[in-house]
Amino acid sequence: MRSRKGEKTISLAAVLDLNEASTLRGKLMGMRGSNVVIDASSVERIGALCMQVIMAAAKTWDEDKLSFTFSKVSDAFQKTMQMIGVDISHLLAKEIRQ
Repeated sequence: MRSRKGEKTISLAAVLDLNEASTLRGKLMGMRGSNVVIDASSVERIGALCMQVIMAAAKTWDEDKLSFTFSKVSDAFQKTMQMIGVDISHLLAKEIRQ
């Protein structure tokens, strides 16, 4: 996916566990000040801590009045979010909303 001006894209790792949380946080904070598009199509497993990092980032971007969206999500990512009660529908790109 080509990024528009001022927009950065991040592809999430297949396994987002405790070991990946600080790395993910660092990558996201390095993108602060830009609109962010997340590709979660490769995610096979996501833990609660990484989910918290993502949701905190979404809140931060909202407060900064910048875009924070998901361009693609895997079934595993979406099902895990739903299972623990996290609604990301407002963060999904129009093309993938159901």
